[in-house]
Amino acid sequence: MLKNTLFLLLLTFTVPTYAEEYQKTNDFLQQIFSGEVPKAEVLWLTKELKKTVIEILKHKPNFLRTRYWQTAEKSVWIINETGKTKPITIAIVITGNKIVLLKVLAFRESRGWEVKHDFFTDQFKQISLTPELQLNQAIDGISGATLSVRALTKVAQLALLFNQKIQQK
Repeated sequence: MLKNTLFLLLLTFTVPTYAEEYQKTNDFLQQIFSGEVPKAEVLWLTKELKKTVIEILKHKPNFLRTRYWQTAEKSVWIINETGKTKPITIAIVITGNKIVLLKVLAFRESRGWEVKHDFFTDQFKQISLTPELQLNQAIDGISGATLSVRALTKVAQLALLFNQKIQQK
């Protein structure tokens, strides 16, 4: 009886895990590239690019390089950015220097998960970067999800910036 009571108490006070993977990276890439995924390429952060990344993120990046997949028509970027304390995995598809799809692949925070829904991510469609490296349209926030909204907005800016860099090659 005591063991059962202790077990129930332990279950009651255990902090739940909120990590949820909505789609695996490989499955996403297969879907976007209709089964013919190009070889991953790498964009290294040069000193100059790193400065710009820090300006966008408002902190030092936790990566020295980022992988991307590219065809003649589009590029795909999968980037992690911290919401409050945990990383959010975000995929961005860019065509013609505009976002055509932004999707949350994994969300690990306890709050702000609403950013995964189409009603929010659809705002990023057809967005591009201004010369000042800002998104050319405002993104409406979600009450209670401010840090997650900021994370997705920053990643959108990064992906568009990175796409510009590979176009200059």
